[in-house]
Amino acid sequence: MQENYNKLPYYQYFIDNSCDINNKGTARFKIEYIDVEYKINGISYHADYEIHYEKDRNVIQINFEGTTDKIDWVTNFIFLPKYYDTFIYNGKKITLRVHKGWGDMYKAVKYQIREKVKELIELHPNANVEIVGFSLGSGQAMLCAQDLNYNLNIKSYLYTFGSVNIYKTNIFNRRKTINYLRECCHRVYNFSDRSDIVTYTVPRIFGFVKLRRVNLKGRFKFFGLFRPLKYHLGYDDDYKYSKIYKREKKI
Repeated sequence: MQENYNKLPYYQYFIDNSCDINNKGTARFKIEYIDVEYKINGISYHADYEIHYEKDRNVIQINFEGTTDKIDWVTNFIFLPKYYDTFIYNGKKITLRVHKGWGDMYKAVKYQIREKVKELIELHPNANVEIVGFSLGSGQAMLCAQDLNYNLNIKSYLYTFGSVNIYKTNIFNRRKTINYLRECCHRVYNFSDRSDIVTYTVPRIFGFVKLRRVNLKGRFKFFGLFRPLKYHLGYDDDYKYSKIYKREKKI
């Protein structure tokens, strides 16, 4: 990590991003998400993001909202792979394919996000960039990290919670693709509770992956997969990150 980077406790990113979904009363502020409507085949969908600058930490933070309504759930299940981009990385061709629903959602807001980030970078050229997302928003955050690196040469700190599998790969390009996506960031934390069913979607057996799954403390519980209110919304417990903090202290 950069020496001048003032990172928050991991659970705090979730509390702020989810607008304190469990009413802990410890959100630093209330995020006001920008709602962008877009249409696919005549059906209206919504993408929600927020960007701000934090003077005390010298950080530009980008937030993506999680699933909030029925139409978001429709987006979650449009998971046919969609062509995203092709380019040369380290002398090798990489073709990115993504979950179609989430890919279309990020496409609806990516130009707005780039312009806002460019404005803030011009005002604060030495600021670090954080990208935060929960659930559906975790997929948006991963796409954003790659987009800002590819188009603006920005390496971000990526924090996602209840992290989904958004990139479609195969056994021949999986490692190359993941390595490239990780190099788009300073650090990647796709936080995942072992009993959170959302973190296994879209199933890896179909070739979908996240950048770097980071498991929280706790054993896998099969029946926990059917208790999303507990395991998908439980990322605001600092105790669950204790092993991660210990590993980082040793580095």
